[in-house]
Amino acid sequence: MESFKIVTLAQKKDPSPAFPSFCWSQAQKARDFHASFPIYAPTPLTALPQLARVLGVGEVRVKDESFRFGLNAFKVLGGSYALGRYIAQRLGEDLSDLPASRILSQEVRDKLGEVTFVTATDGNHGRGVAWTAHQLGQKAVVYMPKGSAPERLANIQAEGAQASITELNYDGAVRLANRQAQEKGWVMVQDTAWEGYTHIPLWIMQGYTTMGYEIVQELEVQGAQPPTHLFLQAGVGSMAGAMAGFFADYYGAQRPFITIVEPNKADCIFRTAQANDGKLRFVTGDMDTIMAGLACGEPCTIAWEVLRQCADAFLSCPDYAAADGMRILAAPRPGDPAIVSGESGASTLGCAANILLRDSLKDLKQALHLDENSRLLFISTEGDTDRDNYRKVVWGGKYSKVYE
Repeated sequence: MESFKIVTLAQKKDPSPAFPSFCWSQAQKARDFHASFPIYAPTPLTALPQLARVLGVGEVRVKDESFRFGLNAFKVLGGSYALGRYIAQRLGEDLSDLPASRILSQEVRDKLGEVTFVTATDGNHGRGVAWTAHQLGQKAVVYMPKGSAPERLANIQAEGAQASITELNYDGAVRLANRQAQEKGWVMVQDTAWEGYTHIPLWIMQGYTTMGYEIVQELEVQGAQPPTHLFLQAGVGSMAGAMAGFFADYYGAQRPFITIVEPNKADCIFRTAQANDGKLRFVTGDMDTIMAGLACGEPCTIAWEVLRQCADAFLSCPDYAAADGMRILAAPRPGDPAIVSGESGASTLGCAANILLRDSLKDLKQALHLDENSRLLFISTEGDTDRDNYRKVVWGGKYSKVYE
């Protein structure tokens, strides 16, 4: 039965952990690379003061990644940066000397030769890899898990990639992509790390820190105080680990309370935190959650190493919480702007809203130290990347739950 579950790690954490791989200078390097693309623009950091009043907190801000590079999701940040780092390494140059104008040039294509990049994805990551490979004049092969949305497949194919939906779950699709890379000499571009495969997953995670860089800069421009609470959704945990590491490193002892959110049906990081014995926990089977972007059963080793040090709480949440988040953002209170957020993108806000609005979840509210002074930060990681399902949820009431 779907339900809200929480776990906090028992060991005492360093109040000011340092994560040099995700520090300000690394984030600036990633942002500068992304900013060299003509299509680049910072995505909005939207304040929702009326929603904050309804939820009984001080502030609510949402980073809206549906505007990212015209691809409707944040994932291109990781894929493009990883491909950039890979090409720089192949050419023996520093990425700082390879802006988009040069990395996309015929000169670099001639030096690089023909490369095929391969990945597994539920949609957003594969689209970002396919888009970047297309920009580079290279090839991309993308494998998707069973149950993937046809629209997401079509979006990847529209970028020129060879893409298909397999009969495997996400982790099986990852293993298939890796076998193909080894057998055919392709380059594996995956945000899941394992023994012997860490460089590209780390580069992907570092690419995500562009969001952290933009958030901090925008808060300063707005004259706003830093968030007291940061909610991060997790599949394999790469985005969550990168952002948690960035905010912990940047703010030090003043870092926000960091909560990791996963679906009940694919909560591998929650289970790893719950066991708290140094061993990763896996989820197997179909993992048929509405939060397709989070339907991953095996944690990224690099991400877990960060999260175990600086995440404060881990939530396993029902599917209806994500649907609630989609509807709340789509139909705001008067005075707040609407935000189009997909199933995975709205999962964190939906979970927080349930916890703040339902008396039956007041124990979770206390465990997360939420009160009228809390300043909440969310990242809407995707827009309506599956428009058919988005309409069924937002217009049709799919996955609804009546408040108790």
